[in-house]
Amino acid sequence: MIRNSFCILDGIGEKLERKLWKEGILTWEDFTAAKRVLSFGPERKGIFDASLSVLGEELAAGNAPFLASRIRRREHWRLYDAFREGTVCLDIETNGYQPDRGGYVTVIGLYDGYDYKSLVRGENLTPENLERELQRYKCLVTFYGAAFDVPFILRSFSGISFDMPHFDLCFAAKRLGFHGGLKRLEVELGIQRDDDVKGLDGYDAVRLWEHARKGSDQARALLVKYNREDTVNLLWIASTLYERLRLSTGIGEYLSCGTA
Repeated sequence: MIRNSFCILDGIGEKLERKLWKEGILTWEDFTAAKRVLSFGPERKGIFDASLSVLGEELAAGNAPFLASRIRRREHWRLYDAFREGTVCLDIETNGYQPDRGGYVTVIGLYDGYDYKSLVRGENLTPENLERELQRYKCLVTFYGAAFDVPFILRSFSGISFDMPHFDLCFAAKRLGFHGGLKRLEVELGIQRDDDVKGLDGYDAVRLWEHARKGSDQARALLVKYNREDTVNLLWIASTLYERLRLSTGIGEYLSCGTA
């Protein structure tokens, strides 16, 4: 999808992007190869050509941080397919308070489509371990992480950087007409949770941490399993919402092969 995207350029919105597609300008290569594009003057087209050329080079090099810095956060979802194999899903649990009021992270879950890893406070949750894990990936998937998980982590740990593309499923779902939180979205998409964590929410995660902190291995195991469900389910949802967002742009009408 990203190579079909033009609304990532300054001054081009989704309506103009669709107009470009209608005129047969479907890829960055189509744009730069064309002598004339719509009513763009030579100077403006030259600026766009230069931007697309740089973006293409950095995409080919796999420079995810550069692309994240040059593309509006709202459009980061368009990078998901390009970095799908380097994607990590992240979800955190906390003790129920904000960092400036005694709050802290209790569990961070990470899932890359192959392995789930939990970083637990007092065990293996350190800034060094978290940064080491994040450096392995090129794309971040969260649910409401742009507003909660990432800011909470940044306020809690030093030396952590989130410079990769960030596909926040909460805002993607809203663009597609879904309402409510992650659990409601899972139900609407037909995702079932295991019985022992079905119905648990953030309040239960706080309660489980308190029991775990006092020595309950059962509470700790259930808390990690709850976080695992939150984290692992994000990947399937990401792929589903990505395809729906892609279809919503209308690009499929103009691609004879049906791929982006």
